[in-house]
Amino acid sequence: MLTAIWPTQWSRQQRSNATLVSALVLMVLALSLLGWALSFFPEPIGNNAQAFSEGARTTLWLTLVSGTVGVVLGTAAALARTARFIGLRWLAGFYIWAIRGTPLLVQILFVYFALPVLVPGANLPDFAAAVVALGLNVGAYNAEAIRAGLLAVPRGQTEAARALGLSRTYVFFDVVFPQAFKISLPPLVSNFVALLKDSSLAYAIGVVELTNVGNRIQSATFQPIATLTTVAVTYLLLTTLVTQVSNAIEHRFDVEGRVK
Repeated sequence: MLTAIWPTQWSRQQRSNATLVSALVLMVLALSLLGWALSFFPEPIGNNAQAFSEGARTTLWLTLVSGTVGVVLGTAAALARTARFIGLRWLAGFYIWAIRGTPLLVQILFVYFALPVLVPGANLPDFAAAVVALGLNVGAYNAEAIRAGLLAVPRGQTEAARALGLSRTYVFFDVVFPQAFKISLPPLVSNFVALLKDSSLAYAIGVVELTNVGNRIQSATFQPIATLTTVAVTYLLLTTLVTQVSNAIEHRFDVEGRVK
């Protein structure tokens, strides 16, 4: 992890901030220079370098947008699962059960092909349909991670805050949720990195992301080894950089010093 390269006399916040900035700069540079770097490779990579670069940017953008949707949905579903109203708990439980029990590819195809039939006017473009499906999917997994974090906060802290006369809203947002968020952060980070790889399934509805680009090129050139190896290495580069950003955020909020 990049955090380990900084001077030991730096504070945790300084090392985390430096790691976060460095990882973001490296990610921007990698995406900017990817096409240029691949252009030096022989066919079929060099003459399709720009297509690989654009596919990588689409993959990352798809991951960021759907990941944001997933965090919002996950938080809402986790709160509903812990609500006092049984209707909300049942609705959130059904959503989590249905999403986690069906394949992601089926969900993507359902949103793109079946949703317009069920809801006239909901004929989404391929990218938007992929965002909805991926966001719904990762949101269900995020919900369980956040719910576990909420349940892990000792009840005594809530009771102590209430005994001091604090309102329920204040207790939740200033006492319970910050602790629950820190507890939930490691699985949320893991879900986000997994989402980057799962976004490859969006090729099934025509999203021109990295896997789709590689599949088109290898179908046209009949050179699967070079093409798919380039796709795999590009994914490895993206997941490494995203992991560094995620780990820096996790390290930043690790007040207890559990992350080394």
